Amino acid sequence: MLWKTDPTFYPSPKLAVKAPAENLAYVVALNAEGGKKPDALVVVDVDPRSAQYGQIVGQVDMPNAGDELHHFGWNACSSALCPYAPHPHVERRYLIVPGIRSSRIHILDTKPDPKQPTIVKVVEPEVVAERTGYSRPHTIHCGPDGIYLSALGSPEGDGPGGIFALDHYTFEPLGRWEVDRGPQYFGYDFAWHLGHDIAVTSEWGTPNMIEDGVNPELLLAGKYGHSLHIWDLRKRRHLQALDLGAEQQMVLELRAAHDPTKAYGFVGVVTSLKDLSSSIWLWHRTNGKFEVKKVIEIPAEAADVDQLPPLLQGFKAVPPLLTDINLSVDDRFLYASCWGTGEMRQYDVSDPFHPRLIGAVHIGGIVRRTPHPAKPDRPLNGGPQMVEVSRDGRRVYFTNSLYASWDKQFYPEGIDGWMVKLDVGRDGAIQFDPKLFVEFGKLRGHQIRLQGGDASSDSYCYP
Repeated sequence: MLWKTDPTFYPSPKLAVKAPAENLAYVVALNAEGGKKPDALVVVDVDPRSAQYGQIVGQVDMPNAGDELHHFGWNACSSALCPYAPHPHVERRYLIVPGIRSSRIHILDTKPDPKQPTIVKVVEPEVVAERTGYSRPHTIHCGPDGIYLSALGSPEGDGPGGIFALDHYTFEPLGRWEVDRGPQYFGYDFAWHLGHDIAVTSEWGTPNMIEDGVNPELLLAGKYGHSLHIWDLRKRRHLQALDLGAEQQMVLELRAAHDPTKAYGFVGVVTSLKDLSSSIWLWHRTNGKFEVKKVIEIPAEAADVDQLPPLLQGFKAVPPLLTDINLSVDDRFLYASCWGTGEMRQYDVSDPFHPRLIGAVHIGGIVRRTPHPAKPDRPLNGGPQMVEVSRDGRRVYFTNSLYASWDKQFYPEGIDGWMVKLDVGRDGAIQFDPKLFVEFGKLRGHQIRLQGGDASSDSYCYP
Protein backbone atom coordinates (compact mmCIF):
# COMPACT_ATOMS: atom_id res chain seq x y z
CA MET A 1 0.00 0.00 0.00
CA LEU A 2 1.15 3.53 -0.78
CA TRP A 3 0.60 6.52 1.50
CA LYS A 4 0.32 8.69 -1.58
CA THR A 5 -1.54 8.13 -4.82
CA ASP A 6 0.02 5.82 -7.38
CA PRO A 7 1.54 8.13 -10.04
CA THR A 8 0.10 5.95 -12.82
CA PHE A 9 -3.46 6.84 -11.72
CA TYR A 10 -5.09 9.75 -13.52
CA PRO A 11 -8.41 11.32 -12.52
CA SER A 12 -9.47 11.99 -16.10
CA PRO A 13 -8.85 10.60 -19.58
CA LYS A 14 -7.49 14.04 -20.61
CA LEU A 15 -4.68 13.69 -18.07
CA ALA A 16 -4.08 10.02 -18.87
CA VAL A 17 -3.41 10.91 -22.50
CA LYS A 18 -0.49 13.07 -21.29
CA ALA A 19 1.05 10.21 -19.25
CA PRO A 20 4.59 8.97 -19.94
CA ALA A 21 4.95 6.25 -22.56
CA GLU A 22 5.15 2.62 -21.54
CA ASN A 23 8.54 0.86 -21.54
CA LEU A 24 7.32 -2.72 -21.11
CA ALA A 25 4.47 -4.82 -22.45
CA TYR A 26 3.20 -7.84 -20.55
CA VAL A 27 1.78 -10.63 -22.72
CA VAL A 28 0.02 -13.82 -21.61
CA ALA A 29 1.00 -16.70 -23.84
CA LEU A 30 -0.45 -20.14 -24.42
CA ASN A 31 1.92 -23.07 -24.72
CA ALA A 32 0.99 -24.66 -28.03
CA GLU A 33 2.16 -28.16 -27.05
CA GLY A 34 -1.29 -29.36 -26.10
CA GLY A 35 -1.16 -28.70 -22.36
CA LYS A 36 2.00 -30.72 -21.84
CA LYS A 37 4.02 -27.68 -20.77
CA PRO A 38 2.94 -24.61 -18.79
CA ASP A 39 1.80 -21.32 -20.25
CA ALA A 40 3.75 -18.17 -19.49
CA LEU A 41 3.65 -14.44 -18.93
CA VAL A 42 6.13 -12.83 -21.31
CA VAL A 43 7.69 -9.38 -20.89
CA VAL A 44 8.58 -7.41 -24.03
CA ASP A 45 10.79 -4.31 -24.14
CA VAL A 46 8.86 -1.58 -26.00
CA ASP A 47 11.13 1.34 -25.19
CA PRO A 48 12.50 2.52 -28.57
CA ARG A 49 15.56 3.98 -26.79
CA SER A 50 16.52 0.55 -25.45
CA ALA A 51 19.12 -1.74 -27.01
CA GLN A 52 16.62 -4.58 -26.38
CA TYR A 53 13.71 -2.89 -28.11
CA GLY A 54 11.26 -5.43 -29.51
CA GLN A 55 12.84 -8.31 -27.62
CA ILE A 56 11.55 -10.61 -24.90
CA VAL A 57 13.30 -9.54 -21.70
CA GLY A 58 11.48 -11.67 -19.14
CA GLN A 59 9.30 -14.74 -18.81
CA VAL A 60 7.37 -16.32 -15.96
CA ASP A 61 6.26 -19.92 -16.47
CA MET A 62 3.10 -20.93 -14.64
CA PRO A 63 3.41 -23.69 -12.00
CA ASN A 64 0.95 -26.01 -13.81
CA ALA A 65 0.29 -27.10 -17.38
CA GLY A 66 -3.05 -26.71 -19.10
CA ASP A 67 -4.22 -23.35 -17.71
CA GLU A 68 -4.74 -21.68 -21.12
CA LEU A 69 -3.92 -18.13 -20.13
CA HIS A 70 -6.28 -15.84 -22.01
CA HIS A 71 -7.26 -12.45 -20.56
CA PHE A 72 -5.67 -10.76 -17.56
CA GLY A 73 -5.43 -7.36 -15.93
CA TRP A 74 -4.06 -4.99 -13.32
CA ASN A 75 -5.17 -5.15 -9.71
CA ALA A 76 -5.75 -1.39 -9.47
CA CYS A 77 -6.12 1.57 -11.80
CA SER A 78 -7.42 5.12 -12.07
CA SER A 79 -10.86 4.13 -10.80
CA ALA A 80 -9.26 4.17 -7.32
CA LEU A 81 -9.52 7.97 -7.54
CA CYS A 82 -13.33 7.93 -7.73
CA PRO A 83 -14.87 10.04 -4.95
CA TYR A 84 -16.51 7.00 -3.35
CA ALA A 85 -13.47 4.70 -3.65
CA PRO A 86 -12.58 3.07 -0.31
CA HIS A 87 -9.12 2.09 -1.56
CA PRO A 88 -7.38 5.28 -2.77
CA HIS A 89 -3.91 4.08 -1.80
CA VAL A 90 -3.67 0.78 -3.64
CA GLU A 91 -1.04 0.69 -6.37
CA ARG A 92 -0.93 -0.69 -9.90
CA ARG A 93 1.48 -3.44 -9.01
CA TYR A 94 -0.06 -6.91 -9.39
CA LEU A 95 -1.22 -8.70 -12.51
CA ILE A 96 -4.27 -10.93 -12.10
CA VAL A 97 -3.72 -13.84 -14.52
CA PRO A 98 -6.42 -16.53 -14.72
CA GLY A 99 -6.46 -19.70 -16.77
CA ILE A 100 -9.65 -19.83 -18.82
CA ARG A 101 -9.51 -23.63 -19.02
CA SER A 102 -8.22 -24.48 -15.54
CA SER A 103 -10.06 -21.70 -13.62
CA ARG A 104 -6.86 -21.18 -11.63
CA ILE A 105 -5.99 -17.53 -10.84
CA HIS A 106 -2.34 -16.41 -10.56
CA ILE A 107 -1.27 -13.21 -8.83
CA LEU A 108 2.03 -11.80 -10.09
CA ASP A 109 3.97 -8.95 -8.46
CA THR A 110 5.70 -6.65 -10.95
CA LYS A 111 7.20 -4.18 -8.47
CA PRO A 112 10.48 -5.76 -7.29
CA ASP A 113 11.61 -6.41 -10.87
CA PRO A 114 9.22 -5.25 -13.62
CA LYS A 115 11.04 -7.40 -16.18
CA GLN A 116 10.74 -10.55 -14.10
CA PRO A 117 7.46 -10.60 -12.13
CA THR A 118 7.04 -13.19 -9.40
CA ILE A 119 4.04 -15.39 -8.60
CA VAL A 120 2.98 -14.48 -5.06
CA LYS A 121 -0.36 -16.28 -4.85
CA VAL A 122 -2.39 -18.91 -6.68
CA VAL A 123 -6.14 -19.22 -6.14
CA GLU A 124 -7.12 -22.78 -6.99
CA PRO A 125 -10.26 -23.54 -9.05
CA GLU A 126 -11.93 -25.33 -6.15
CA VAL A 127 -11.80 -22.12 -4.11
CA VAL A 128 -13.26 -20.09 -6.99
CA ALA A 129 -16.09 -22.61 -7.43
CA GLU A 130 -16.92 -22.87 -3.75
CA ARG A 131 -17.03 -19.13 -3.10
CA THR A 132 -18.58 -17.89 -6.32
CA GLY A 133 -20.32 -20.79 -8.04
CA TYR A 134 -18.46 -19.86 -11.24
CA SER A 135 -15.61 -21.20 -13.36
CA ARG A 136 -13.56 -20.21 -16.43
CA PRO A 137 -12.68 -16.65 -15.41
CA HIS A 138 -12.32 -14.41 -18.43
CA THR A 139 -12.20 -10.58 -18.26
CA ILE A 140 -10.55 -8.63 -15.40
CA HIS A 141 -11.31 -5.02 -14.45
CA CYS A 142 -9.93 -3.06 -11.52
CA GLY A 143 -12.81 -1.27 -9.84
CA PRO A 144 -12.93 1.39 -7.16
CA ASP A 145 -13.92 -1.14 -4.50
CA GLY A 146 -12.37 -4.42 -5.65
CA ILE A 147 -11.14 -6.53 -8.54
CA TYR A 148 -13.85 -7.85 -10.83
CA LEU A 149 -13.71 -10.94 -13.06
CA SER A 150 -16.27 -12.25 -15.49
CA ALA A 151 -16.78 -16.01 -15.70
CA LEU A 152 -18.13 -18.08 -18.56
CA GLY A 153 -20.16 -20.58 -16.56
CA SER A 154 -20.55 -23.03 -13.73
CA PRO A 155 -17.93 -25.52 -12.48
CA GLU A 156 -19.77 -28.22 -14.49
CA GLY A 157 -19.35 -26.24 -17.72
CA ASP A 158 -22.94 -25.10 -18.07
CA GLY A 159 -24.47 -21.71 -17.30
CA PRO A 160 -25.04 -19.24 -15.98
CA GLY A 161 -21.99 -17.12 -16.47
CA GLY A 162 -21.52 -13.95 -14.50
CA ILE A 163 -19.18 -11.76 -12.48
CA PHE A 164 -17.37 -12.27 -9.19
CA ALA A 165 -15.07 -10.11 -7.10
CA LEU A 166 -11.64 -10.45 -5.49
CA ASP A 167 -10.49 -8.56 -2.42
CA HIS A 168 -8.06 -5.70 -3.23
CA TYR A 169 -5.51 -6.81 -0.63
CA THR A 170 -5.75 -10.59 -0.12
CA PHE A 171 -6.92 -11.46 -3.67
CA GLU A 172 -9.34 -13.93 -2.15
CA PRO A 173 -12.64 -14.46 -3.98
CA LEU A 174 -15.43 -12.56 -2.23
CA GLY A 175 -18.39 -14.08 -4.03
CA ARG A 176 -20.83 -13.67 -6.89
CA TRP A 177 -21.50 -10.04 -7.87
CA GLU A 178 -25.09 -10.30 -9.12
CA VAL A 179 -27.95 -9.81 -6.67
CA ASP A 180 -30.66 -10.09 -9.34
CA ARG A 181 -29.36 -11.51 -12.61
CA GLY A 182 -32.66 -11.29 -14.53
CA PRO A 183 -32.56 -13.27 -17.80
CA GLN A 184 -28.77 -13.16 -18.16
CA TYR A 185 -27.38 -16.68 -18.78
CA PHE A 186 -24.30 -16.53 -21.01
CA GLY A 187 -21.25 -14.65 -19.82
CA TYR A 188 -18.32 -12.98 -21.54
CA ASP A 189 -17.19 -9.36 -21.22
CA PHE A 190 -18.32 -6.54 -18.96
CA ALA A 191 -17.83 -2.79 -18.87
CA TRP A 192 -19.18 0.10 -16.85
CA HIS A 193 -20.10 3.75 -16.90
CA LEU A 194 -18.91 4.80 -13.45
CA GLY A 195 -20.40 8.26 -13.84
CA HIS A 196 -23.85 6.77 -14.46
CA ASP A 197 -23.83 3.75 -12.10
CA ILE A 198 -24.38 1.47 -15.09
CA ALA A 199 -22.70 -1.82 -16.02
CA VAL A 200 -22.95 -3.64 -19.37
CA THR A 201 -22.35 -7.34 -20.03
CA SER A 202 -22.07 -9.37 -23.24
CA GLU A 203 -22.53 -13.01 -24.27
CA TRP A 204 -20.45 -15.81 -25.80
CA GLY A 205 -21.57 -19.26 -24.66
CA THR A 206 -21.15 -21.75 -21.83
CA PRO A 207 -17.81 -23.54 -21.44
CA ASN A 208 -19.36 -26.70 -22.87
CA MET A 209 -20.37 -24.75 -25.98
CA ILE A 210 -16.96 -23.24 -26.72
CA GLU A 211 -14.12 -25.30 -25.25
CA ASP A 212 -13.97 -27.82 -28.12
CA GLY A 213 -14.21 -25.11 -30.76
CA VAL A 214 -17.06 -23.60 -32.73
CA ASN A 215 -19.97 -26.04 -32.83
CA PRO A 216 -21.47 -25.66 -36.34
CA GLU A 217 -24.87 -27.02 -35.30
CA LEU A 218 -25.18 -24.55 -32.44
CA LEU A 219 -23.89 -21.71 -34.60
CA LEU A 220 -26.28 -22.27 -37.51
CA ALA A 221 -29.17 -22.61 -35.06
CA GLY A 222 -28.31 -19.22 -33.55
CA LYS A 223 -27.61 -20.69 -30.12
CA TYR A 224 -24.57 -18.61 -29.16
CA GLY A 225 -24.96 -15.31 -27.34
CA HIS A 226 -26.65 -12.43 -29.15
CA SER A 227 -27.63 -9.96 -26.43
CA LEU A 228 -26.30 -7.16 -24.27
CA HIS A 229 -27.42 -6.65 -20.68
CA ILE A 230 -27.68 -3.37 -18.76
CA TRP A 231 -27.22 -3.37 -14.97
CA ASP A 232 -27.59 -1.07 -12.02
CA LEU A 233 -23.93 -0.99 -10.99
CA ARG A 234 -24.46 -0.07 -7.34
CA LYS A 235 -27.51 -2.27 -6.69
CA ARG A 236 -26.08 -5.12 -8.80
CA ARG A 237 -29.43 -5.73 -10.43
CA HIS A 238 -30.35 -6.46 -14.02
CA LEU A 239 -32.20 -3.59 -15.70
CA GLN A 240 -32.54 -4.31 -19.39
CA ALA A 241 -31.75 -6.88 -22.09
CA LEU A 242 -30.86 -5.71 -25.61
CA ASP A 243 -31.25 -8.52 -28.18
CA LEU A 244 -29.27 -7.91 -31.36
CA GLY A 245 -31.10 -10.77 -33.12
CA ALA A 246 -30.31 -14.48 -33.26
CA GLU A 247 -28.45 -14.10 -36.56
CA GLN A 248 -25.84 -11.98 -34.74
CA GLN A 249 -23.70 -14.67 -33.16
CA MET A 250 -21.18 -14.14 -30.34
CA VAL A 251 -21.51 -10.63 -28.96
CA LEU A 252 -18.06 -10.23 -27.45
CA GLU A 253 -15.78 -7.31 -26.67
CA LEU A 254 -17.21 -4.23 -24.96
CA ARG A 255 -15.52 -0.84 -25.09
CA ALA A 256 -17.26 1.89 -23.14
CA ALA A 257 -16.57 5.59 -23.67
CA HIS A 258 -13.74 6.74 -21.40
CA ASP A 259 -15.39 10.11 -20.81
CA PRO A 260 -17.39 9.51 -17.61
CA THR A 261 -20.06 12.03 -18.66
CA LYS A 262 -20.96 9.81 -21.62
CA ALA A 263 -23.16 6.70 -21.53
CA TYR A 264 -22.34 4.92 -24.78
CA GLY A 265 -19.97 2.26 -25.98
CA PHE A 266 -19.17 -0.22 -28.74
CA VAL A 267 -19.50 -4.00 -28.92
CA GLY A 268 -18.16 -6.35 -31.57
CA VAL A 269 -20.15 -9.23 -33.09
CA VAL A 270 -18.08 -12.09 -34.50
CA THR A 271 -20.35 -13.21 -37.32
CA SER A 272 -23.76 -12.87 -38.95
CA LEU A 273 -25.53 -16.04 -40.06
CA LYS A 274 -26.96 -14.07 -42.97
CA ASP A 275 -23.70 -13.43 -44.81
CA LEU A 276 -20.72 -14.18 -42.47
CA SER A 277 -20.11 -10.46 -41.99
CA SER A 278 -18.90 -9.05 -38.69
CA SER A 279 -20.34 -5.93 -37.15
CA ILE A 280 -19.89 -3.31 -34.45
CA TRP A 281 -22.87 -1.97 -32.53
CA LEU A 282 -23.32 1.16 -30.45
CA TRP A 283 -25.17 1.03 -27.15
CA HIS A 284 -26.46 4.40 -25.96
CA ARG A 285 -29.02 5.85 -23.58
CA THR A 286 -32.04 7.76 -24.87
CA ASN A 287 -34.76 9.10 -22.56
CA GLY A 288 -33.54 6.96 -19.67
CA LYS A 289 -33.49 3.66 -21.57
CA PHE A 290 -30.65 2.03 -23.45
CA GLU A 291 -30.82 1.19 -27.13
CA VAL A 292 -28.42 -0.59 -29.48
CA LYS A 293 -27.71 0.18 -33.12
CA LYS A 294 -25.46 -1.39 -35.75
CA VAL A 295 -22.99 1.29 -36.87
CA ILE A 296 -20.30 -0.74 -38.70
CA GLU A 297 -20.52 -3.80 -40.94
CA ILE A 298 -17.45 -5.66 -42.21
CA PRO A 299 -18.18 -8.02 -45.14
CA ALA A 300 -16.82 -11.50 -45.72
CA GLU A 301 -14.46 -12.03 -48.66
CA ALA A 302 -14.92 -14.62 -51.41
CA ALA A 303 -12.26 -17.35 -51.52
CA ASP A 304 -11.43 -20.57 -53.34
CA VAL A 305 -12.50 -23.69 -51.48
CA ASP A 306 -8.99 -25.15 -51.52
CA GLN A 307 -7.70 -22.09 -49.65
CA LEU A 308 -10.10 -22.58 -46.75
CA PRO A 309 -10.05 -24.79 -43.65
CA PRO A 310 -12.73 -27.53 -43.60
CA LEU A 311 -15.03 -25.52 -41.32
CA LEU A 312 -15.38 -22.77 -43.97
CA GLN A 313 -15.26 -24.68 -47.24
CA GLY A 314 -19.03 -24.92 -47.54
CA PHE A 315 -19.30 -21.14 -47.37
CA LYS A 316 -16.68 -20.40 -50.08
CA ALA A 317 -15.74 -17.24 -48.20
CA VAL A 318 -13.46 -15.93 -45.48
CA PRO A 319 -15.39 -14.27 -42.64
CA PRO A 320 -13.74 -11.25 -41.01
CA LEU A 321 -14.12 -12.94 -37.58
CA LEU A 322 -14.07 -9.72 -35.59
CA THR A 323 -12.55 -10.95 -32.33
CA ASP A 324 -11.47 -7.76 -30.58
CA ILE A 325 -12.01 -4.02 -30.63
CA ASN A 326 -10.35 -1.22 -28.68
CA LEU A 327 -11.17 2.43 -28.16
CA SER A 328 -8.48 5.07 -27.71
CA VAL A 329 -8.52 6.95 -24.40
CA ASP A 330 -9.65 10.17 -26.10
CA ASP A 331 -12.64 8.24 -27.55
CA ARG A 332 -11.58 9.24 -31.06
CA PHE A 333 -10.35 6.04 -32.72
CA LEU A 334 -11.80 2.53 -32.65
CA TYR A 335 -9.59 -0.38 -33.74
CA ALA A 336 -11.15 -3.60 -35.06
CA SER A 337 -9.28 -6.92 -35.31
CA CYS A 338 -10.40 -9.07 -38.25
CA TRP A 339 -8.75 -12.35 -37.32
CA GLY A 340 -10.06 -14.25 -40.36
CA THR A 341 -9.23 -11.83 -43.17
CA GLY A 342 -6.00 -10.61 -41.54
CA GLU A 343 -6.95 -6.95 -41.33
CA MET A 344 -6.70 -4.33 -38.59
CA ARG A 345 -9.19 -1.54 -39.21
CA GLN A 346 -9.18 1.97 -37.77
CA TYR A 347 -12.36 4.00 -37.49
CA ASP A 348 -12.86 7.63 -36.52
CA VAL A 349 -15.69 7.47 -33.97
CA SER A 350 -15.66 11.11 -32.90
CA ASP A 351 -19.32 10.91 -33.87
CA PRO A 352 -20.14 7.48 -32.42
CA PHE A 353 -23.36 7.20 -34.43
CA HIS A 354 -21.50 7.63 -37.72
CA PRO A 355 -18.06 5.95 -37.65
CA ARG A 356 -15.73 6.50 -40.60
CA LEU A 357 -13.20 3.93 -41.81
CA ILE A 358 -9.98 5.93 -42.12
CA GLY A 359 -7.21 3.34 -42.08
CA ALA A 360 -6.38 -0.35 -42.40
CA VAL A 361 -3.36 -2.65 -42.50
CA HIS A 362 -3.11 -6.33 -43.41
CA ILE A 363 -1.07 -9.06 -41.76
CA GLY A 364 -1.58 -12.83 -41.73
CA GLY A 365 -5.10 -14.03 -42.51
CA ILE A 366 -6.62 -17.38 -43.45
CA VAL A 367 -6.07 -16.72 -47.17
CA ARG A 368 -3.90 -13.60 -47.49
CA ARG A 369 -0.99 -14.69 -45.21
CA THR A 370 0.38 -11.13 -45.52
CA PRO A 371 3.97 -10.77 -44.19
CA HIS A 372 5.30 -8.14 -41.80
CA PRO A 373 7.72 -5.45 -43.05
CA ALA A 374 10.43 -6.94 -40.83
CA LYS A 375 10.27 -10.20 -42.85
CA PRO A 376 8.66 -9.33 -46.18
CA ASP A 377 9.29 -12.75 -47.75
CA ARG A 378 7.67 -14.79 -44.97
CA PRO A 379 3.92 -15.50 -45.16
CA LEU A 380 2.27 -15.28 -41.74
CA ASN A 381 -0.65 -17.15 -40.26
CA GLY A 382 -3.03 -16.11 -37.56
CA GLY A 383 -4.31 -12.58 -37.85
CA PRO A 384 -4.91 -9.42 -35.81
CA GLN A 385 -6.46 -10.56 -32.56
CA MET A 386 -6.14 -9.00 -29.09
CA VAL A 387 -5.40 -5.30 -29.56
CA GLU A 388 -4.15 -2.80 -26.99
CA VAL A 389 -3.75 0.95 -27.36
CA SER A 390 -1.31 3.13 -25.44
CA ARG A 391 -2.78 5.84 -23.23
CA ASP A 392 -1.69 8.62 -25.58
CA GLY A 393 -3.10 6.72 -28.57
CA ARG A 394 0.16 6.83 -30.51
CA ARG A 395 0.92 3.08 -30.35
CA VAL A 396 -1.27 0.07 -31.10
CA TYR A 397 -0.07 -3.42 -30.20
CA PHE A 398 -1.68 -6.71 -31.20
CA THR A 399 -1.15 -10.48 -31.24
CA ASN A 400 -2.44 -13.31 -33.44
CA SER A 401 -3.78 -16.23 -31.35
CA LEU A 402 -7.42 -16.50 -30.29
CA TYR A 403 -8.19 -19.69 -28.32
CA ALA A 404 -6.47 -23.07 -28.69
CA SER A 405 -9.42 -25.06 -30.02
CA TRP A 406 -10.51 -22.23 -32.31
CA ASP A 407 -6.95 -21.69 -33.56
CA LYS A 408 -6.99 -25.34 -34.66
CA GLN A 409 -10.26 -24.98 -36.58
CA PHE A 410 -9.42 -21.84 -38.52
CA TYR A 411 -5.64 -22.29 -38.84
CA PRO A 412 -5.30 -26.11 -38.79
CA GLU A 413 -1.61 -26.04 -39.72
CA GLY A 414 -0.93 -24.36 -36.37
CA ILE A 415 -0.28 -20.75 -35.44
CA ASP A 416 3.20 -19.30 -35.08
CA GLY A 417 2.78 -16.70 -32.34
CA TRP A 418 3.78 -13.07 -32.97
CA MET A 419 3.17 -9.56 -31.67
CA VAL A 420 3.42 -6.37 -33.71
CA LYS A 421 2.94 -2.63 -33.26
CA LEU A 422 1.38 0.17 -35.27
CA ASP A 423 2.53 3.75 -35.00
CA VAL A 424 -0.23 6.35 -35.11
CA GLY A 425 0.63 9.74 -36.56
CA ARG A 426 -0.71 12.98 -35.14
CA ASP A 427 -3.11 13.04 -38.07
CA GLY A 428 -4.27 9.53 -37.14
CA ALA A 429 -2.50 7.69 -39.99
CA ILE A 430 -1.37 4.16 -39.05
CA GLN A 431 1.61 2.16 -40.23
CA PHE A 432 3.60 -0.83 -39.00
CA ASP A 433 6.68 -0.26 -36.88
CA PRO A 434 9.21 -2.28 -38.94
CA LYS A 435 11.44 -2.72 -35.88
CA LEU A 436 8.89 -4.43 -33.65
CA PHE A 437 8.04 -7.98 -34.68
CA VAL A 438 8.11 -10.29 -31.65
CA GLU A 439 8.09 -14.06 -32.15
CA PHE A 440 7.16 -16.33 -29.25
CA GLY A 441 8.55 -19.67 -30.39
CA LYS A 442 6.44 -22.49 -28.91
CA LEU A 443 4.18 -19.94 -27.24
CA ARG A 444 1.24 -18.02 -28.69
CA GLY A 445 0.72 -14.51 -27.35
CA HIS A 446 -2.80 -13.42 -26.53
CA GLN A 447 -3.70 -10.36 -24.46
CA ILE A 448 -1.31 -7.45 -23.81
CA ARG A 449 -1.15 -5.13 -20.83
CA LEU A 450 1.09 -2.07 -20.86
CA GLN A 451 3.28 -0.89 -18.01
CA GLY A 452 1.52 1.98 -16.26
CA GLY A 453 -1.82 1.31 -17.91
CA ASP A 454 -3.47 1.28 -21.31
CA ALA A 455 -6.71 2.10 -23.10
CA SER A 456 -8.71 -0.93 -21.97
CA SER A 457 -7.51 -1.32 -18.38
CA ASP A 458 -8.43 2.07 -16.89
CA SER A 459 -11.70 3.70 -15.86
CA TYR A 460 -12.09 7.36 -14.94
CA CYS A 461 -14.53 9.25 -12.71
CA TYR A 462 -13.72 12.82 -13.75
CA PRO A 463 -14.17 14.34 -17.24
